Amino acid sequence: MAYWISALAGACTLLGALLVLTLGEPRRPTLAAVLGLAAGIMVGVTVLDLIPAALKFGRSETVFLGVLFGILVLALLDNTLAAVVGPSRSGFFKTGLLVGLGIGLHDLPEGMALSAGFTGATNLGLFLALAIGLHNIPEGMATAVPLRAAGASPRFIILAVTALSLVTPLGTLIGFGLVQVSALALGLLSASAAGAMLYISLFELTPRAFSLDWKPALTGTASGAALVWCAGLLF
Repeated sequence: MAYWISALAGACTLLGALLVLTLGEPRRPTLAAVLGLAAGIMVGVTVLDLIPAALKFGRSETVFLGVLFGILVLALLDNTLAAVVGPSRSGFFKTGLLVGLGIGLHDLPEGMALSAGFTGATNLGLFLALAIGLHNIPEGMATAVPLRAAGASPRFIILAVTALSLVTPLGTLIGFGLVQVSALALGLLSASAAGAMLYISLFELTPRAFSLDWKPALTGTASGAALVWCAGLLF
């Protein structure tokens, strides 16, 4: 049962991408607002979710090293992807791929946390699955928007986000196998994911959003951070 519920929570990522594909390619101000929204969501998740979770499971020194590791890994991937996809597609296409990688790093410890919830109490597991599913919808949108803006086909976007949606149940599977060391694993993964998402939001999403139109970008960024804050109050 836990695996099916985890899979449904992960599938909400695909739901977010399908919303983007259904609504069509956004205009320039709308794209700036949505990219800003994605950046705000990532910063909000990092500050209000990932870093506190990492501090709960590990010491501040370990968390700092984990965040630094995540930043360095994404910086390396950024340069590698720019070389692989080529100059003609190193804009929004690369941004979409990096966003997907960052969200995948975020979803893995979430899936592991879900396994811990079902190990302790069924109600807690269901509660966590609902919260994760709701968070995954805008994350799917954040991945699909830059890929769509880069001209990626709907089929490619669906396949990429479908693969991304499998990360949450994969984390649940790993979590059940690491019951004894799950706290340490969650702490390290959360810290690394925090660093990765900080890099993506500050060096990819925010600059691209503000280069399109700074006013809707600023509004979107503030709205994304507020959305994560409100979700934290509710869940």
